[in-house]
Amino acid sequence: MQLTVCFLWGCCLVLASGYNSFSKSMETIGKKQYQVQHGSCSYTFLLPEADNCRSPTSYVPNAVQRDAPLDYDDSLQRLQLLENIMENNTQWLMKVLNQTTRLELQLLEHSLSTNKLERQISDQTNEITKLQEKNSFLEKRVLEMEDKHTLQLKSIKDEKDQLQVLVARQNSIIEELEKQLVTATVNNSVLQKQQHDLMETVHNLLTMISTPNSAKNNFIAKEEQISFKDCAEAFKSGLTTNGIYTLTVPNTAQEKKAYCDMETGGGGWTIIQRREDGSVDFHRTWKEYKMGFGDPAGEYWLGNEFVSQLTNQKRYVLKIHLKDWEGNEAYSLYDHFSLASEELKYRIYLKGLTGTAGKISSISQPGNDFSTKDADNDKCICKCSQMLTGGWWFDACGPSNLNGMYYPLRQNNNKFNGIKWYYWKGSGYSLKATTMMIRPADF
Repeated sequence: MQLTVCFLWGCCLVLASGYNSFSKSMETIGKKQYQVQHGSCSYTFLLPEADNCRSPTSYVPNAVQRDAPLDYDDSLQRLQLLENIMENNTQWLMKVLNQTTRLELQLLEHSLSTNKLERQISDQTNEITKLQEKNSFLEKRVLEMEDKHTLQLKSIKDEKDQLQVLVARQNSIIEELEKQLVTATVNNSVLQKQQHDLMETVHNLLTMISTPNSAKNNFIAKEEQISFKDCAEAFKSGLTTNGIYTLTVPNTAQEKKAYCDMETGGGGWTIIQRREDGSVDFHRTWKEYKMGFGDPAGEYWLGNEFVSQLTNQKRYVLKIHLKDWEGNEAYSLYDHFSLASEELKYRIYLKGLTGTAGKISSISQPGNDFSTKDADNDKCICKCSQMLTGGWWFDACGPSNLNGMYYPLRQNNNKFNGIKWYYWKGSGYSLKATTMMIRPADF
């Protein structure tokens, strides 16, 4: 027996029973179609006609046997057999229907899943398209920004070149002005010296007229005396009056004018630096600090080379006397002071601090090299001499600079480039007056 199952989407299944003998007999007899609608599926069954459901053994080929009455018991047995076969086929058919329903559900789920996947693919495709469009827009913006930045860089480079040319031109002008300033300063110093010498001569003449002969003889002896090594030597020779004396540069025949303090702390002090009114510019070159500048009667710097030669012959002490704008005074005393040679950048050496201007030395220790605006020897990339002005033994711009800018009263606070002594008045207070003096330690 064969069973044909057809689905709505065009598929047909032909199912065969497990009974071969019945199947063979059904091939020779007529068949009748039965169609069943189940949900969305339609099933067609091909079943044998009832009159042809006979056992092969009951077939009588001739007319006599065909007309003979069938045995009742045999008919019942055959009917029972057919019922059993039909029941078996029905159960098998229900299994097929159940399996078909499961397949149909799985196919439906697969179809839904496929549709969902297609939608996801479509959404992702749309997202990719949007991203591609956005990427194209961003690429266009990047190219525009690159072009803009290229133009800006070119413009900046052109401005830099123009600024370099301008700076070079200004540097040339500044150098020329510095030369003119040096010339003017030298001329001014010469004029000041001439004026001072003239005033001193007039004063001496008036003194000679008004003093006894013994004083005149003493004055003449002073003028005719030879120069001294330092003020301590002049003091020991009997000259105990404050004033300007002629000193001899060690190991040379050169002479140098210096102011001698013959009163403070027993006298004999050689003044190597003095600030009192801002009349002298201390923002000078290396050579000027080497040779000295200013007026010994007022503000001046004695000269690094002279001090170096002097302090390397024997042990000297250094006293630094300070005054603020409120009338206070203080000092720092170092019992060992010397300057190295020019080859060693006039490095300062100090030991043994005492005094009232701070328990810690405002000149950084160990010793530092001397720096000026044209010779940067400090430990800071910022060039302390140019930033703070003046020549000094800067460390990393350090806690002191007695050669800084001179500021008058009420303009001396918060001035970090002024005359500074940190451990007495702080970093922003600019002092009124300073004096640096030296004498032999065995004086």
